[in-house]
Amino acid sequence: MAAIHLKQVRKTYGRGAKAVDVIHGIDAEIADGEFIVMVGPSGCGKSTLLRMVAGLEEVSGGQIVIGDRVVNELEPKERDIAMVFQNYALYPHMSVYENMAYGLKIAGLPKAEIDDRVQRAAAILELGALLERTPRQLSGGQRQRVAMGRAIVRKPAVFLFDEPLSNLDAKLRVQMRLEIQKLHASLRTTSLYVTHDQVEAMTLGQRMIVMNKGRAEQIGTPAEVYARPATTFVAGFIGSPPMNLLRGKLAADGAAFEAEQGGERGTIRLPQPAAAAGHERIWGVRPEHLLPVFDGSPAQLALDVELVEALGAELLVHGRCGGQPLVLRCPAHLRVAAGQRIGAAFGPADVHWFDAQTTHRL
Repeated sequence: MAAIHLKQVRKTYGRGAKAVDVIHGIDAEIADGEFIVMVGPSGCGKSTLLRMVAGLEEVSGGQIVIGDRVVNELEPKERDIAMVFQNYALYPHMSVYENMAYGLKIAGLPKAEIDDRVQRAAAILELGALLERTPRQLSGGQRQRVAMGRAIVRKPAVFLFDEPLSNLDAKLRVQMRLEIQKLHASLRTTSLYVTHDQVEAMTLGQRMIVMNKGRAEQIGTPAEVYARPATTFVAGFIGSPPMNLLRGKLAADGAAFEAEQGGERGTIRLPQPAAAAGHERIWGVRPEHLLPVFDGSPAQLALDVELVEALGAELLVHGRCGGQPLVLRCPAHLRVAAGQRIGAAFGPADVHWFDAQTTHRL
């Protein structure tokens, strides 16, 4: 196993006037045995950064260090890494056993050691009964386990996962998340995992790197990133549904926030006065922290309901305040319908403030 150090890593495509920067100086320290998830929307640079660590993309600037070696100029086979791809990349004419053993045969390992490694990996992934089958005789989840088995047998210092679950259906993704968690708990190999699915990121990662336009927007544990998002991008990306973010201005006495958009206004009474009265701010509260008020109790804001989504145990109530979208998550037994105006309350610890210009947390 080995730690990974990313030191001002940059990637540029093209030269001169046509050069396009896609990775803008990433710094990150991934400890030996740690499971890190890189998450972000399509095009944010997460897969490009992973491929640079793997040696499949050239590094335009900075250093990538695996263990105690700078690997910028090393070929992928020299980096002591194993990669699991989105599309499995199995040889269709080979059996499961042959797929898992192929890389070891190329490396010239003795037959007895190859067999031992394949059998051990098959036992870990519960593939023992499938070793004689070909990929076409397997389900999607089984194929992905074979792809992981092929990586395990190499006993690498680092595992790299490039959106390995995106081709699976929802139920299989849940099962495979559990498989990957158990795998890491067993092997304790340093792992770098790329996904656009923030649920995967929250459940799998010991820490996460939230990527946005080629930059690391925030690095932290899932709990830290969820509770204290560094920017409105992180607040709006992590969480399902994401944090409510309303633009407006603090009242002169700091006791209220005036949300405004398109000529519509909505007054939000604050549970405690805010500093910098009169300044433009972005007010944020997560949907689960907005409590609907029906019994005449004082409400801090009014919501014009546009849509109600019934999700079994809970409702997602979509509406507008000050012309801007707002979502409440509430118990399913409450009676809420489109066209209603309802009140909502929240506590002082539930409010997040962001700078209206920089979008950074205040």
